[in-house]
Amino acid sequence: MSAVADPLPAQPTRPGNRRQLRLVDPSPAVDLPRAERAVADLLAALGQDPFSAHLADTPRRVAASYAELLTPPSFTPTTFPNDEGYDELVLARAIPFASLCQHHLLPFVGVAHVGYLPAERILGLSKLARVVELFARRLQLQERLTTQVADWLQAQLAPKGVGVVLEAEHQCMTIRGVHAAGARTVTSALHGLLRSDQRLRQEFFALARTST
Repeated sequence: MSAVADPLPAQPTRPGNRRQLRLVDPSPAVDLPRAERAVADLLAALGQDPFSAHLADTPRRVAASYAELLTPPSFTPTTFPNDEGYDELVLARAIPFASLCQHHLLPFVGVAHVGYLPAERILGLSKLARVVELFARRLQLQERLTTQVADWLQAQLAPKGVGVVLEAEHQCMTIRGVHAAGARTVTSALHGLLRSDQRLRQEFFALARTST
């Protein structure tokens, strides 16, 4: 029977069994003073007075907000031996995430369902959520975010298969443009047996509770 879980802390393990994985493409540092000046210039270009009492601190707040949204918390991705030989799906469902659309600098917010078929090593469940956050905290496209999470897990963990589904609501679509409030975008990426084996593919999507 497959394992399905919400993101939880990794279980304790014996010293020496851990193997640290490689983090890729670290987020660039945010130049806060320069960002503050840019926000002040943008406010002025939009016909606002950045020096008014109501907006005087807005450039600092906006710069700090973007720095937070574009800087993932640091973590150490480690794996553990699959001593019990577990060979069924492991899936963390409904991992919350928020990212920024690179086209409009507006948020898209949703949940990620991330699963894999273990091979020789397993990953702490909390690290699945951390990997999603690692790639979400940058200017993104949902399609790219989905494949980045799946590709990283496949390359670093070398499992028998990986499946990632993202469901998100994009403010660039709901509060502007077509104003399609409530519309959600679903994307998926599959590797290994979760792509090639129809039974496992169907099982993954059923556990992720999607109609993809």
